[in-house]
Amino acid sequence: MRILRHSHSKTAGTRNTLQSPVRTVRGIAPLTRLVLLVRAGGRCEFDGCNEYLLEHHVTLKEGNFAQLAHIVAFQSGGPRGQWKRPRAINDASNLMVLCPSCHKLIDDNPALYTRRTLEDYKNRHETHIRHVTGLRPDLKTSILVFTANIGKQNVFIPFDQMLEAVSPRYPVSRPGTVIDLTQIHVDGRPSFETASETIRRRMDRLYDAESEAQTVKHLSVFALAPIPLLVDLGARLSNKIPTDLFQRHRDTEDWTWKRKGKPVEYEFRRLQTGGDPQKVAIILSLSGPIRSADLPREIDRTFSIYEFTLKGQAPVVTFLKTKRDLENFRGAYQMVLSTLMRDHPTLKHLHFFPAVPAPIAILCGRELLPKVHPELLIYDFDKQKVGFTFQLKVN
Repeated sequence: MRILRHSHSKTAGTRNTLQSPVRTVRGIAPLTRLVLLVRAGGRCEFDGCNEYLLEHHVTLKEGNFAQLAHIVAFQSGGPRGQWKRPRAINDASNLMVLCPSCHKLIDDNPALYTRRTLEDYKNRHETHIRHVTGLRPDLKTSILVFTANIGKQNVFIPFDQMLEAVSPRYPVSRPGTVIDLTQIHVDGRPSFETASETIRRRMDRLYDAESEAQTVKHLSVFALAPIPLLVDLGARLSNKIPTDLFQRHRDTEDWTWKRKGKPVEYEFRRLQTGGDPQKVAIILSLSGPIRSADLPREIDRTFSIYEFTLKGQAPVVTFLKTKRDLENFRGAYQMVLSTLMRDHPTLKHLHFFPAVPAPIAILCGRELLPKVHPELLIYDFDKQKVGFTFQLKVN
């Protein structure tokens, strides 16, 4: 709705002041105007516009070029005026800051720009402004996005979900570093090795002396890919730069760690003692169960087989909810590696059978010490062959 202003006139030769027929009925309190402009950051709140409205776009002269638009119209016959009317039509909750073009657009097309649509635009914009104005320079992070198709499932990670997940940190660039392998059909050892070489090249660039990650000294990792590639990525992450890993949660379909939840505990046990100390296999049954019978034939009676699983609960894909659960895994996994090296001091290759979430797969690679721990021979479940097949060597 257009904002009408005061208008007064005098008729010459009379003593009486005649008021204009335009009545001041849409007056918006000065404090409300100030609150709206501050919440909007001085920018148009129409989704995707974001025009700065306290400066003329051509002359750069400072001024207030914003318009305050009613979401539910001032009068019932106006745009969106048929909706249930707010108690205070001029309240900040019913007003949004717009540039003149966007103001005209929404009022000319009320069926397209409904009350709910405009309220979503307003809330999303004002939440973003409040977030970015509350950030401090020491909370910068460099984002690493790693994607590869899982089977025939396409993979995409929305940037706004990453922005929410890293809070109170904030990314120094958009979209950050992207390693996109979705164009590679990852199916079998040759394609896994091709993908691994691509990861190596991109990660070498990530840690160049002048890179964003080296400048910021903090990394946030968002990854969705087949498990062998996630482990490979983790092995290439530097321990010299603090790194946060994030998990996509199926219930809320976002990447923000839960703040509450019963802590997850882990347990480690030997399932089979083999006759050859150089032959060791480990099953990680966390997001799904893996039985000894599921292992390929080459993992025979000569192998010692260990299991790392959840304590007191069955493996389930949604178990990893909080950042604390991930840190607990890190400590338990380090203990597992130490135990294996104690019991098999000459071990050179560890046959690795994981059913784990993405950030745990990354940690499985990142926590390896190249000169201390054995190489991981990583197996992946092949639905076509209905079993595990060796795909990639890491470390």
